[in-house]
Amino acid sequence: MIKKSKVVIPVILGVSMMLSGCNFTTKDQAAATPTPAAGATAAANTTPVDIELLGTSANETDLNIVRDQLTKNGFNVKLNIQPDYGTFKAQQDAGNFDAALSSWTTVTGNPDYAVRSLFKTGGDYSIMSDPEIDKLIDQAAAQTPEQYAETYKKFEQQLVLDKAYIAPLYNSLKAQAFNQDVLKKESVRLSKSRSLPWEELDFKDAAKRAKEPIILQSTLPSLTSLDPIKGNDGSINIINTNMYVRLLNLTDDDKLTPEGSLSHNFAIAEGNSDYYFVLRDDINFAQIKNKLGADSGERVGAEDVIFSLNRAKNKNSVPNHRTFTLHEHIKNVELVTDPAVLDSIKISGSSDTIKAGLEKGLGSKISSLVSDKTKVSNKEGKYQVIKLTTTEPFPQVLNYLAHQSAGIVSKKQVESINTYDVAKYDVNKDIAYGDQAGVTEGAKYNNTLATSGPYILSYKNDYEAVFYKNPGYMKGTKYEPKVDSIKIRFIKDAEASLSALRSGEIHLYYGVSETKYDVVKADTKLLLQTMPSNAVSYLLFNTKNRDIAKSSDLRKAVLHSINQDEFLAYYKNNKFKAISTLSPLVKTGLEVKADPAKVKDFLSKYKASK
Repeated sequence: MIKKSKVVIPVILGVSMMLSGCNFTTKDQAAATPTPAAGATAAANTTPVDIELLGTSANETDLNIVRDQLTKNGFNVKLNIQPDYGTFKAQQDAGNFDAALSSWTTVTGNPDYAVRSLFKTGGDYSIMSDPEIDKLIDQAAAQTPEQYAETYKKFEQQLVLDKAYIAPLYNSLKAQAFNQDVLKKESVRLSKSRSLPWEELDFKDAAKRAKEPIILQSTLPSLTSLDPIKGNDGSINIINTNMYVRLLNLTDDDKLTPEGSLSHNFAIAEGNSDYYFVLRDDINFAQIKNKLGADSGERVGAEDVIFSLNRAKNKNSVPNHRTFTLHEHIKNVELVTDPAVLDSIKISGSSDTIKAGLEKGLGSKISSLVSDKTKVSNKEGKYQVIKLTTTEPFPQVLNYLAHQSAGIVSKKQVESINTYDVAKYDVNKDIAYGDQAGVTEGAKYNNTLATSGPYILSYKNDYEAVFYKNPGYMKGTKYEPKVDSIKIRFIKDAEASLSALRSGEIHLYYGVSETKYDVVKADTKLLLQTMPSNAVSYLLFNTKNRDIAKSSDLRKAVLHSINQDEFLAYYKNNKFKAISTLSPLVKTGLEVKADPAKVKDFLSKYKASK
């Protein structure tokens, strides 16, 4: 969300300095050296400062706006535009940038997610290391919403205004358009944070469910990983959300709910460190047989939950673990085997017991708790209950359990695939569960996925990815997937995506640009859905090997060159001002203002330090 060639070509910012061997200037020589003329000093002060902007072709418009704003304020801008996220990430990892155009969507609805992975030392996507920033992130995480607003204000002050680690551009609307002649209007949800639920998608003509696929669109044909803990970017978020069930979900307005999850109910114990979940018994893992979705016959149970969450919190459980910081507050995950325990503990802030809370709405009360997932029978009152304990009181852990990285994988299947030594992992020879090579048509195609969600990916190529319904997913309930097949067409260009929607080549376009709302509204067969989102775009500054990493004055010069009003005007006021990735979630009252006078002052300080 995020929303992820290694030749480093350093770009020197400002005036180059030539150093020659052991030559030095004596005190007498310095005294005899003529002082530069005032005109020469003025010329030096007006020399444009070189800066390299990194981004993708999908964000070329924003890059051009930033370039123009920086050029007006005394910068000489080089654009480094990459065709896709993979090549962008390679350039970023190689350090070939001064500022990278980045974006982040808080898909869990809680503010800790908006900062921890991005800005904390060692975070999954962090290139920063600042003890003061780390302290504020951890302090806010342990606070209630009433308390953390002031802490997050201090965080934004440090991150943006005082140290200028990022330069915010805007906060976006979330928008999608679909063909209402083809899709049933009520089946297409738009949620503030969570991804589009595929199991609810349906044709207007129900007779098409088994005959035709619903066709969606994506700009990213290269998939980071189909192991939910190894990716957290736009290429796989919506895919892994729909391939792996979780203990919890979010409603469209970011409230926690067990609806459509692996849990019937959940309850928080007194002290806010222990969390209980009573599991459903009507989900089996899907697998691919002859390129079609099939029921593996293996039930999704407590052992899979425990395995999945323990590996999610363990940085070393897989190579390239991209989401471990989201789950680092999990201390222990265990199976409860004694129903009496549930009767002895009170719900936080209530006189009800945990057992009473878990039993609300159940068809049969909890009569026994079983260890063997094959022996579970909710109808007969035989359940499995999971207890999750946090390292400290941390209610925001529940939001992370609704994230795609907390998707439940098959313990049996993952352990059978991941037989390599993690410490000695070799990408050229070792096979990891979820590698996209296993679902890509060609010589390496050997689909070993076992998914617990409503759909499973059968195969992909450069043109499309094909998914099939999980036949063992909540069969006979309102959560059973309506349509047998879903396809994602890979269309990199936004204009081409909109044309494909209008021509009927695709049925839904997720992420319509604000500049195209009028086009969609004018087409009577299309319906546009919009709502404020948790997505923020910003410039992320290099923190190594470039002058901009060493000079807060140079970063602040860029920061105050950015005029957010110009972005809002271009997007017809369908964007909103932002201060950081927290802006959609916590209102701190802070603001960044474009100020040419400040830019001039900061550039002068930067040049004087050279």
